[in-house]
Amino acid sequence: MQKRQFLNATALAVLALAGGQVMAQSNTFKIGLILPMTGQQATTGRQIEAAAKLYMAQNGDMIGGKKVELIIKDDTSIPDVTKRLAQELVVNDKVNVLAGMGITPSALATAAIATQSKTPLVVMAAATSSITEASPYVVRTSFTLPQASVALADWAPKNGIKKVVTLVSDYGPGIDAEKFFKERMLFNGGQITESLRVPLRNPDFAPFLQKVRDLKPDALFVFVPSGAGAAVMKQFLERGMDKAGIKLIGTGDVTDDDQLNDMGDGALGVVTSHHYSAAHPSPLNKKFVDAFQKANKGLRPNFMAVGGYDGMRVIYEALKVTKGNGGGDALLAAMKGQIFESPRGPMFIDAQTRDVVQNIYLRKVERKDGQLYNIEFDVIKDVKDPGKAR
Repeated sequence: MQKRQFLNATALAVLALAGGQVMAQSNTFKIGLILPMTGQQATTGRQIEAAAKLYMAQNGDMIGGKKVELIIKDDTSIPDVTKRLAQELVVNDKVNVLAGMGITPSALATAAIATQSKTPLVVMAAATSSITEASPYVVRTSFTLPQASVALADWAPKNGIKKVVTLVSDYGPGIDAEKFFKERMLFNGGQITESLRVPLRNPDFAPFLQKVRDLKPDALFVFVPSGAGAAVMKQFLERGMDKAGIKLIGTGDVTDDDQLNDMGDGALGVVTSHHYSAAHPSPLNKKFVDAFQKANKGLRPNFMAVGGYDGMRVIYEALKVTKGNGGGDALLAAMKGQIFESPRGPMFIDAQTRDVVQNIYLRKVERKDGQLYNIEFDVIKDVKDPGKAR
């Protein structure tokens, strides 16, 4: 035990020393991007990598007198691997910023490293509310599940949905989604007749969906991580749950833009709440989608891509301000409070919480120009994370 404590203390001391020396050593500004490039969340990694590279292609790799270098590492969504890669990036590669974080456990595993080395950690994907509280060096450009869930719980009871079963993946974001959807539904006079949790790894939705069919609620509220929505949709339709009068609603992960066309007409009419749709009707988003598809053989960007794209913007703008001077603390200060127009719409980084404040849209799956899209029909503006409002 004493040996382990000594080794941990030594590692943290090395991290702290590494973090303080980075800026002085080089005219290269290094971003360590840790993503799940293989495994269950590989679509997350593919989308964020593509978006980060697109941002660099559009904005160049010389910023504030520094040459920007992107170092991409695959953590396969295993937190111990994420932590090891983060340590190597800080100590060996001397990165100026850590970024990516495909899932919540990966972000939490890296938080102490960010703190000890005073390295900003830009979370581009993971969406549990508490992540920004795990380290004062975390900045988030993705979203939080409470942001998305509360909007849908306000909409549902006004639209004939009174009795709901919740079905979520059993880890941080899913528990957040369940908790905040349930609380707001009950507040609005609705009922939650059952709360079901599915294992994160190798999930089998079939027995859970059969239980939902037997319960016959007005709707099934779903949260699953990016990449798993298609499996839920397929099994929902195979069991004839739509024909049994059960509506499928959820956060935007369920009708992920990356997979939506493959889901077929069974997805038509599904209502979700989220911060980004590839069909968001702004000139900036149209330019973003066109450029992304052109650079990636027609791949449609999803909400993970916009988290990565905006994350790169936050890093670039901070580097412009600091010109590489002042280390991680100066970079962090320049990231806080940034306000800008994103492909998702207006957003800013809350200077106190370091979390994203943004519009949340209600969307319905519709066919447009021969393809399926999440078409926005309502908006709640400037939504802060409800998880931090208490």
